[in-house]
Amino acid sequence: MHGQPIKLTRDCPVIEIPSGIHHTLTAGSVVRIMQSLGGSYTVTGERGGMYRVDAADADALGLSAAAPVPATQAAEFSEQMLWEQLRTIFDPEIPVNVVDLGLIYSCAITPLEAGHHRIDVKMSMTAPGCGMANVLKADVETKLSRLPTVKEVSVEVVFDPPWNPGRMSEAAKLQLGLDLDYPQSESGLPVLR
Repeated sequence: MHGQPIKLTRDCPVIEIPSGIHHTLTAGSVVRIMQSLGGSYTVTGERGGMYRVDAADADALGLSAAAPVPATQAAEFSEQMLWEQLRTIFDPEIPVNVVDLGLIYSCAITPLEAGHHRIDVKMSMTAPGCGMANVLKADVETKLSRLPTVKEVSVEVVFDPPWNPGRMSEAAKLQLGLDLDYPQSESGLPVLR
């Protein structure tokens, strides 16, 4: 279905990329799915606009709506589980997750009473004017809050130091056709994987 014209079966709430402005595409509008990663769809409209469609609105695209993702309770909380969850969050314009893109600048886990945890994340965007910052921030907050024993999540979007492609993983650079020798970030911040 990727790249094929799809006629929306009903009015569909969307978020314009990269502005982050909420819109509604009307029933009968023709879109093309460009990417379906991390529980959402990136589509282009008839006039070239790019939009994010939430998985809950997949039926408007003629697809089966995804079942709501329950909180992860089957396993004990771990740092590995946290990083696996972050890797399910994708930039809507780039088919790479936020970890491999190097957008996660820091992630601190603080134990709380009764075996609970607080997670504090500092993350950036690929461009300071990115209107999708609040959308990606909310994705991180939502997905991390589903982890077992996580009771508090705080996500701060920062732009100092500015993001650069040197923060990307080798796999992301290969996927996007970038030079593997691109200089690493000189920000003093570690590149988190």
